Parts: sequence; structure tokens; C-alpha cells
Amino acid sequence: MNELRDIAYHHGPQRDSLREFDLYYQNYSALPLLCFVHGGAWRSEDKLDHSALARNLVSATTFPVAVPNYRLSTGTNDIRHPDHAQDILEFLVYITSNSSILPRVFDPSKIYLIGHSCSAHMLASILLDSSSISPTLTPPSMILDAVQGIILSEGIYDIDQLVKDFPDYIDWFIKAAFGDPTYSAFNATGLSLRNQNTMRWLIIHSKGDTLINLLQSQRMFTHLRILYGGNACQHVLINSEELDEGHDAILSGKTYLRIVTDFIKADV
Repeated sequence: MNELRDIAYHHGPQRDSLREFDLYYQNYSALPLLCFVHGGAWRSEDKLDHSALARNLVSATTFPVAVPNYRLSTGTNDIRHPDHAQDILEFLVYITSNSSILPRVFDPSKIYLIGHSCSAHMLASILLDSSSISPTLTPPSMILDAVQGIILSEGIYDIDQLVKDFPDYIDWFIKAAFGDPTYSAFNATGLSLRNQNTMRWLIIHSKGDTLINLLQSQRMFTHLRILYGGNACQHVLINSEELDEGHDAILSGKTYLRIVTDFIKADV
């Protein structure tokens, strides 16, 4: 397996390790690209924390895997939503428009996105229409055309409900990531479809997750089903019965890997 580390997707006056990505691949061929975006409550984790998962995904699917970093809200800086998601959008623009300067191991017109925990909210804020509250998250049409499917696990979608169910989360990470506004405007469960949004969605939730409750995934699943209407069965799936590991532990388990692989391979 080949691994390229610390590829800059943001070119500023100084190197920024939080705006770089790693690429894992086996062969030089035009395969779809998987992009795994890590969680960590908008405040922690690093792309290297998920190198084992990336290798496992390459082995299971044969597809190359990209794992980006993004800027974090530490509580002592001014990074706030939508900055984190804006970084991921910049990463997506980079990989879809700069494939000629990257190893030719993926087809930039076919991408699958995988988000975990807070990054589920980030990806939903990009791919659903958040332009009225976060216009900087509006993706170009090439990205909407390229994304074939989105897999979101243990996600945060309804922030109002989250802080109602887990009030300690306000001081732990919500305030640092969003400031002190009312949070309802940022709920992914209130966003509409973008015009070109025809990709497939898979919502995953483990029965063993004690950090994010199932209600979050149920609300997002219901919201997406309503958005897609009569085509919902073709576009929106949920798996909340098979997994029983903890919030982060699912990522190292064989069941999660199989669920993800089956969803992706269904399109191939």
C-alpha cells in the first residue's frame, strides 16, 4: 500500500498542518475516491489518528482514501463554525480540481464522503443548502456532481436537541465551536436540498454509543426522507441495528467496515 502524507490543500503564506491531507492507495487506476473526515467535537483529533481505518478501507474496497485535517476550535482561538466545514469544502475543491498534480489513482468525478460525529454535521452543512446562514459553504456544481454517496456515523445534526439531552456539552465544546448564538439556525435537520443533490445517504448509529444518542440519527434520517419525498427509498438509508460498540470504537470494528463497503459497492 502507498501512503502520501501532509499534502497541502490550502496555500497560504505559511504551512498549515491543519489544512493538509493524507492519501492512501494501492494501484494507479481511475477508481472512486473515499474521503474520511474525522470527528472530535470540532476541537480535537488528527488525520493520523485514523490511518488504520484508512488502510482498512483501502483493503476492503480497493478504492483510494483521503483523510484531511481541518482547523479546530480550541477554546483559546477564534475558529468557529463554519470555519471547520469551510476547510473541508476547500479540501473537496482541491481534490476535484487539482487531480493532474496528484497521483493519478482516483477519478475526481466520483467521490464518497464519510463523516463521523461532528464531521457529519460539517458534511451535511456543505451538501445540504445552508447558504442562508453559511454562504461560504456553498459548493461548486462539480462537487455536487462528483459526490456519489455520503456515509454519516454517530452524527450531530440537531444541536438544539443535543444540548437539551446533554447540557454539559455546551461548555465542553458547543460554545467553543459555535459561540453563544441560538443554535437552531445551524441544525442540519432544518436544511433543504441543493438543486443538484441526487446522491445517496447512509446514516449509521451504534446501539452502544453513549456520547451521541440515537435520536440525532433518527431525526436526520426522517428529515432526509421528507426532503427526498417519493425517491427517499433510493436515496436515504439507515443502519442502527447492527453496531453495538462505543462512539469511536465502531471505527476499528469489522462490522462498520462491512457496512461502509457494502454501501459503496452497491453503486459499482
